[in-house]
Amino acid sequence: MTKESPTSTILRIGHRGACGHAPENTLTSIEQAIVLRYALTEVDIQRTSDDELVLLHDERVDRTTNGRGRVADLTLPDIRTLDAGDGESPPTLDDVLKAASGRIGLILELKTGGSAYDVCAIVRGSGFTQPVIYASFLQEELQHVRRANPQAQSMILFTRLPANPGIVAVRLHATHVGLRLDTVTEPLVNALHNQGLIVFAYTANQPAQVSKMKRLGVDGIISDFPDLV
Repeated sequence: MTKESPTSTILRIGHRGACGHAPENTLTSIEQAIVLRYALTEVDIQRTSDDELVLLHDERVDRTTNGRGRVADLTLPDIRTLDAGDGESPPTLDDVLKAASGRIGLILELKTGGSAYDVCAIVRGSGFTQPVIYASFLQEELQHVRRANPQAQSMILFTRLPANPGIVAVRLHATHVGLRLDTVTEPLVNALHNQGLIVFAYTANQPAQVSKMKRLGVDGIISDFPDLV
């Protein structure tokens, strides 16, 4: 039997805003997540060459915009000229915090090393009051989050699942573990719950996937279409 999860209900979590309904990592996509009343939405943070923090998933802008090149080689003015969909340029972290303030919680995925302190400082300075979870595949970034804000919620993500992900999460003082759908099992979810960890699964875009994650006892489901959850 699946152990009862630490959260009372399964959270509906948008992926890159609500990217099944609008271009990913844009203010329009985040607005859709708000309109559809998602509990949280996940967005991706990259750093530009002039040290601005912007919402883009890939190291390059080619797939999601009409431009070309590495984010790290472009300035914010360069980014502002790009079309990420429907004539909208990729927003900054400041833009997103203003748009989401008082309206929806955020999962901020730190895509590049060396950004955690700045991201935490911007969030703190913004006065943002909704829940924030700092997520990363980069363990060092989560260590930096812990140093910058010992009370912060954080989520470890794994490129390859270790033998005991709970031990890794606890060592990092993470509050959440994010699991790919194909790695979620009932014993694993139970073990993570027994270690006091909250479990989110990604990315469930089919009704059968959503039903399976619910059956396995995860606490939140990240989806391009969280209205399925």
